[in-house]
Amino acid sequence: MAEQKRDYYEVLGVSKTASDSELKSAYRKLAKKYHPDMNPGDAEAEKKFKEASEAYAILSDPDKRRQYDQFGHAAFENGGGGAGGFDFSGMDFGDIFGDIFGSFFGGGGRASNGPMRGANLRAAVHITFEEAAFGCEKELEIVLKDECAACHGSGAKPGTSKRTCTKCGGKGRVMMSQQSLFGMVQNVTTCPDCHGSGQVIDTPCPDCNGTGYVARKKKISVSIPAGIDNGQSVRIREKGEPGRNGGPRGDLLVEVIVANHPIFQRRDMDIYSSAPISFAQATLGGEVIIDTLDGKVSYEVKPGTQTDTTIRLRGKGIPSLRNRNVRGDQYVTLVVQVPTGLSKDAKEALRKFDELTGNTISGGPKAVKSEKKKKGFAGKIKDAIDDL
Repeated sequence: MAEQKRDYYEVLGVSKTASDSELKSAYRKLAKKYHPDMNPGDAEAEKKFKEASEAYAILSDPDKRRQYDQFGHAAFENGGGGAGGFDFSGMDFGDIFGDIFGSFFGGGGRASNGPMRGANLRAAVHITFEEAAFGCEKELEIVLKDECAACHGSGAKPGTSKRTCTKCGGKGRVMMSQQSLFGMVQNVTTCPDCHGSGQVIDTPCPDCNGTGYVARKKKISVSIPAGIDNGQSVRIREKGEPGRNGGPRGDLLVEVIVANHPIFQRRDMDIYSSAPISFAQATLGGEVIIDTLDGKVSYEVKPGTQTDTTIRLRGKGIPSLRNRNVRGDQYVTLVVQVPTGLSKDAKEALRKFDELTGNTISGGPKAVKSEKKKKGFAGKIKDAIDDL
């Protein structure tokens, strides 16, 4: 018993009122997903590809779609040939397959012998954290192709010229017939003799070996904008590979690699750092000098500042790439430093301070710590000093 066919609209996943563009879009997705070239050896994928192709072949033709809407699959039961009993030999899938697989299946792309833009080149430049923040100028040495002075870019030996390719007639493409799942399909492909240029060089220029270009080392100046981040690229127009057939050069993409900074860490436009303060500064308050991208700045610490307190310095971060007048902020973590190498008198003074602030029971240098009271920050400082 023959397997019952699914509804063509269901196969493509569209409604019965779907437009031609909706049908084409739905089939393009299925063809790309299930094409045998994409799924070698997968019988189920091949089956689904044939099913989708049959559905599209019927529904994309106004007359056949009208018959199918009226009579269903019965309208084509005697069609014979092709996948699922339908003859595909008269169908043109070039446009669909050209969109999916490129020039192998032909289709409405740009002529390969027309002007084509050159490929982009890539390079990298290493800069410091400060250079990334405020911008800089760098010089790169790269290999660029320039027009051959001998043949003026033609590729032909001086005194000779190119000739029109006889195989493609100067079009750069040739029509080829190929047996497919649907019968014979005509495909447009790049001409093998002229490689798509439409012209053939019989006597290549000895200076450039027929390429029309000579590679030379060149120094290129790169302007690094303020605020650029690690991994971002600067585009330099038309410093890439030469174009073909009069097309423009490609671009040079310079990736920026930013070195780590010993003090600062960056998060988007903000900077994070830490600054040490003494126990006395934390307790009594006072002026602290903090490092920023703009140099050292003074900050007034409030009395009773605890360790790991974070302060915000507005406008001391990274400039915006889009607006240099806009800058991020700097967040500074204040870390209280425990003193080391204290004299006997200094230790006794701290113990006395500890007693006065109520963090210990009175006694000698080895005073017993109260089990009933929680230690404050001063008590932790005193423990550290006792261990010196």
